[in-house]
Amino acid sequence: MYQEFKRSQKLMGNAFEITVVSHDEKKARYHIDSAINEIRRIENLLTTFSEKSQTYLINENAGIQPTKVNNEVFELIERSLRISKITDGYFDISYGGIDKSFWNFDREMKSLPDPKSVLDHLKLVNYQNILLDRENQTVFLKEKGMRIGFGGIGKGYAAEMAKRLLQKSGVSAGIVNASGDLTTWGNQADGKPWTVGIADPNNKNQPFSYMNITDTSIATSGNYEKYVVIDGQKHSHTINPKTGMPVTGIKSVTVFCPNAEIADAMATPISIMGIKSALHMVNQINHLECIIIDEQDKIYSSQNINLK
Repeated sequence: MYQEFKRSQKLMGNAFEITVVSHDEKKARYHIDSAINEIRRIENLLTTFSEKSQTYLINENAGIQPTKVNNEVFELIERSLRISKITDGYFDISYGGIDKSFWNFDREMKSLPDPKSVLDHLKLVNYQNILLDRENQTVFLKEKGMRIGFGGIGKGYAAEMAKRLLQKSGVSAGIVNASGDLTTWGNQADGKPWTVGIADPNNKNQPFSYMNITDTSIATSGNYEKYVVIDGQKHSHTINPKTGMPVTGIKSVTVFCPNAEIADAMATPISIMGIKSALHMVNQINHLECIIIDEQDKIYSSQNINLK
């Protein structure tokens, strides 16, 4: 008889939960272990905190020399730059150096950083200064002090890779959930599609809508998880890479896409670029859908969304 087996684990600084549908508990546990090892492997590749990681080496050599990386990192950066182009630079992995120095979003933060110093740092944020050399498989950050980071795409990439590994290993159904950004395939043990709740930004424990999904990924970006209130104004932890300032006016964005990496990467730019532009962009991209909730609780959705 088919059952759902699940395990939670802290990975990449997030609470991951892996669910597999199986009729054999021992096999299910083995599959979950291999998915966790895959996510750990990716974390070691992408982290900016370990001197052994390729990302760390790219950043260390900014403005000095190109860094040779493996194919996986090269292609992830290549795809990130493609997303930067599509989103007109509202997604930008060269944002690496800024958020940490100005925005820590702990509740101790009492004032906004000095706009002039933010602007000075912003000169280093420009995805067009990430130079790729396919022949030599190198990455070069053109300006000294530039940094890249995969905060906007890394956990979606890890979820996607863990899902593919499980599918290749013969797991017919499951969910990889990375702190609410999740990817699903197959059906529940009872044969029904997976049901997911779309978080209500005013009450994160109470979904405002449910959707039945399978073979779909969902990513959410919202101001209700991490934020500070300064002078009565709520500032979310989502930073606009063009201004260096937090996004205001949007409570949450939920993105649907077959691929978890793309869903994760798109959630941030959609929440930054303005509702009209965001919907226009999403409606032009196949297999991408979104729901946006603004500060007034007005709900906007792309063309093919049917809320229950």
